[in-house]
Amino acid sequence: MDARATPPAGGMIETDVAIVGAGPAGLFAVFELGMLRIRAVLIDALGEVGGQCTALYPEKPIYDIPAHAAIGAGDLVAALEDQIAPFGAPRLLGQRVSFLAGARGDFTLATDAGHRVHAKAVVVAAGAGAFGPNRPPLEGIEAYEASGAVRYHVRRREELRGRRVVIAGGGDSAVDWALALRGIAAAITVVHRRAKFRAAPESAAQLQAAAASGDLRIATPYQLHALEGRDGTLEAVVLADLDGRTEAVPADTLLAFFGLSTDLGPIAAWGLALEHGHVAVAPATCETSLPGVFAIGDVAAYPGKLKLILQGFAEAAVAAHAIHPIVYPDTALHFEYSTTKGVPG
Repeated sequence: MDARATPPAGGMIETDVAIVGAGPAGLFAVFELGMLRIRAVLIDALGEVGGQCTALYPEKPIYDIPAHAAIGAGDLVAALEDQIAPFGAPRLLGQRVSFLAGARGDFTLATDAGHRVHAKAVVVAAGAGAFGPNRPPLEGIEAYEASGAVRYHVRRREELRGRRVVIAGGGDSAVDWALALRGIAAAITVVHRRAKFRAAPESAAQLQAAAASGDLRIATPYQLHALEGRDGTLEAVVLADLDGRTEAVPADTLLAFFGLSTDLGPIAAWGLALEHGHVAVAPATCETSLPGVFAIGDVAAYPGKLKLILQGFAEAAVAAHAIHPIVYPDTALHFEYSTTKGVPG
């Protein structure tokens, strides 16, 4: 069976570790486990691996990955896929884990697509859970969402070439995409209810400079008021100021960046100790309150936690070493550097 293919439903998939979440942390967990000769299966609600890096911003550069001055989110996911290819981890994509039972060393999981997995340990690498955009309350927005005129993320900048784009929001996503679309979009208007943006100071300064040079327009303090068009074709975005005065800005596309709403889904019912919607873990092992279940990446919470991809990578290594005695209870783990042991065949 192709390791990248979805195994047929029915029957039981036998493995050492079930990894719930196939974002960067989950992918790297396959590598760290594989280096210890521990088998893994990847399960994710999305139809492809990479989590938010793939689904929301594959072209967005990431600057804090060691040894890369900058790397696109999609390129990072591709590199992680190449890294884990030798371990042949099967993938159950486009499905959620709907059931978990058992105990440390003997877990059974089931997905809503009819797959069952038997594993000795579970790693939750589900980011902040299933995610979706916070949608602006605009009348008739559904038709524009269906046509792609209203979007909540950008996968490829070229999709917006020559289009008149209104970007709503005051955080990093809004500012970063306003800057990234210069020279691609025909016109860019950035709408925010305050004059001050919440983005990184350097990015906010670049935005102001771009507005001063005429590369884009900043409309503050304004809020979205209405959409004008018909049959899913957007013609203008109507803005309103704090006094209720309105202005129609000609537009073909509205990018609304008001953050994501997240939901742990069935994971929240597993009986794990939670902290503000995240899974509490022991920092030394990344084990949760349920023995044999571990959590890494953005979903994991502990004192001093930083929500960085590189910290998720480190947590994958910590969890893998903590899982080794569960999978190999009679075998001592002698730590070896990858430079001396190589990648197991």
